[in-house]
Amino acid sequence: MKDYSKTAPEEIWKLIRSGEIDYPTAGMCAGYAQANLVILPKRYAEDFKEFARKNPKPCPILEVVEGTPDIHDMGEGANIVTDIPRYFVYRNGIRTEEVTDASALWQEDFVAFLIGCSFSFEEALMRGGIEVRHIALGCNVPMYKTNIACEKAGVFEGPLVVSMRPMTPENAKKAKEITERYPNVHGGPVQIGDPEAIGIRDIKRPDYGDSVEIREGEIPVFWACGVTPQAAIENAKLPLVVTHAPGHMFITNVLNTELNDFLEAKKR
Repeated sequence: MKDYSKTAPEEIWKLIRSGEIDYPTAGMCAGYAQANLVILPKRYAEDFKEFARKNPKPCPILEVVEGTPDIHDMGEGANIVTDIPRYFVYRNGIRTEEVTDASALWQEDFVAFLIGCSFSFEEALMRGGIEVRHIALGCNVPMYKTNIACEKAGVFEGPLVVSMRPMTPENAKKAKEITERYPNVHGGPVQIGDPEAIGIRDIKRPDYGDSVEIREGEIPVFWACGVTPQAAIENAKLPLVVTHAPGHMFITNVLNTELNDFLEAKKR
């Protein structure tokens, strides 16, 4: 795959719209935050907001988009239904389609949520000398459903989903310190070194994304993941929901270093 690490987000949006990019966004636009996506009917939006409030680690909301699919805070000029490489479509809780353009699915009463993504802190990990395996291999991050139940809100309930990155115990400690500085993109790890403790029986078989090698002397490190809402959507069985395909994110034009201050200022 071509190296887009130094490409501006606005250019990536154009390349996605044209169909040139239709694969995972890890490693693209170094320095800029990335986001997960959930689009659903307005009558379920308050339930989803409450689900996110009760489960802030996997579901940190960056922006709510409604009325039109135009993004503002996280990327003025971008469009929620054209500027993500791949989308999943759920009908009555079942994933029925995977599309590269969701324009035909947008409805006037839809509300979209952009949710913080752990891809956003990977640059800081690499800057700290920690290899991010899926970026090094050019594949998608492995993601797993756990035995940790999210707090229920309205129609939404389900397991916490985690992403995994293998590293040495020393680097795991360093990664914990680094990622705890990024609370709006999942923060620090939820588990280090023991997949069975969170219900993962076969580390080689992720529920989403690609399997990556855990080398001798390494341990798996798990972070809360923005794919968590997709498990809740399967349980809620809503008539129509659109999400990002795991690993295929919206790349914001907000710098990782400025994201927390931006969101805190917005709250005030």
